Amino acid sequence: MEPLKQIANVAGYSGLYRILKPGRAGVIVESLDEKKAKTMMGPTARVSVLSDISIYVDDDSEEQSISLGQVLLAINEKYGETLTVDPKGSNDELADFMASVVPTYDRERVRTTDIKKLITWYGILRQFAPEVFEGAADAPAEEAVAESAVSDEAAAVAETPADEAPVAEEKEAPMAAKSEKD
Repeated sequence: MEPLKQIANVAGYSGLYRILKPGRAGVIVESLDEKKAKTMMGPTARVSVLSDISIYVDDDSEEQSISLGQVLLAINEKYGETLTVDPKGSNDELADFMASVVPTYDRERVRTTDIKKLITWYGILRQFAPEVFEGAADAPAEEAVAESAVSDEAAAVAETPADEAPVAEEKEAPMAAKSEKD
């Protein structure tokens, strides 16, 4: 999910932030809320880009985690704008919610606090960054169009006989001018 590359969580700060401009002295971020406050996060701040975060799963696949983007899309497909669970709910409610979205999530390594953060982040993203979910719905269609264009081009190349294929003319490289000094 491309939009998640521009959104981050900063350790020690509540909420989510849009990355505006990285620099040598840190990164300039804007809060995802009504205030839209811009802040400079120093080089020691632990900034985690959402596209790099994943949730542990307990299944037989090679990947032992699922990306946060996929989890957010699953929540969006199942619940849409009306999330039925409260991040301050009981541990059992939170576990049931997570199991309904990602049935194979690892119950030992995914903590209750992680589920609470996920629910809070989903609410923030739905309200202040809806493009995260809009672009994801269009992505499969765009990929299909791109794949068909590539396959059409490959078919056209495969149909051209080798003796009729255009040959690139080789040009001689200009010789370097030599100057002799006496």
